[in-house]
Amino acid sequence: MLELIKYIVGQFAEDKEHIEYKVEETEDSINVTVLLSDSDMGKVIGKQGKIAKALRTLVRAATPRDSKKYNVEIKERETEEIAY
Repeated sequence: MLELIKYIVGQFAEDKEHIEYKVEETEDSINVTVLLSDSDMGKVIGKQGKIAKALRTLVRAATPRDSKKYNVEIKERETEEIAY
């Protein structure tokens, strides 16, 4: 399922090399957090969150019934301060 999420996010994001995926598994669910740069946030989420909602719908539809539930969260990646 992570490959599906990576493929869809990769289609909208421009800064592909700076995308991070964090996967946390609990008893009944798998939480996937997608960390994006500020410039890609709007492109991946879409107007009024339509792309993000469609991504979550596709993941839910592709998950087998007897499998754990997937939760997809999209967050802005924290920028690291550069010391001069």
